[in-house]
Amino acid sequence: MQGLTDMPARDRAYHDLRYRILTGRLAPGTTLLETELAALLSLSRTPVREAVIKLEEEGLVEVRPRHGVTVKALSLQDFAHILNVFSALEVRAFELAAERGLPLAEATRLERMLDEMEAVTERDIARWSDLDDELHASVVAMCGNARLQDTISAFWGQQYRARLMILPLRPPPVDSNNEHRGILEALRLGDRALTRARHHAHRDRADAQQLALLHRSLGANGLA
Repeated sequence: MQGLTDMPARDRAYHDLRYRILTGRLAPGTTLLETELAALLSLSRTPVREAVIKLEEEGLVEVRPRHGVTVKALSLQDFAHILNVFSALEVRAFELAAERGLPLAEATRLERMLDEMEAVTERDIARWSDLDDELHASVVAMCGNARLQDTISAFWGQQYRARLMILPLRPPPVDSNNEHRGILEALRLGDRALTRARHHAHRDRADAQQLALLHRSLGANGLA
């Protein structure tokens, strides 16, 4: 990962391990001792221990004394519960962003992002998904509530693993593109109620689709 060398050791350990977990390089069920993790990251045990504590708080690992650190598996029920919380928090963040007002420069940037998302919809779902994350994170960053942002970020990591699993199964996200346009319109207007209503509807539909696809994915792998 680029940029990690400039970070304090504990932050390098956290971001490196989190990246490996979210991308499946450390698969669910993998158990490693603290010494093994330190060797894997070429770091001492202290920053690794601090990173593991943070990852445990985020629900990505389970720590058992003298048994090591285990990457937590994600069940369909887990994912449903995570989405319930994540979506409710994100809807609130979008509502607050609308209330604060969308700067013209930011509105233009988001508009261009939506243009690119629509351009890659049929041919590059991975790029579309990255842009989708960036779009949502950009609006959340404008909510003006740092604690809300931090909480959403923690839940983002938990739901991202499942989204990565179902990415190859997703149909072209035309509905999401249309819904994003409507949400951006409401944000431009500074209409808090309209933003909340449109984003809530978007999350409800998208979450139901993701749960159905995860059920299909887990079933195909004999895990459902």
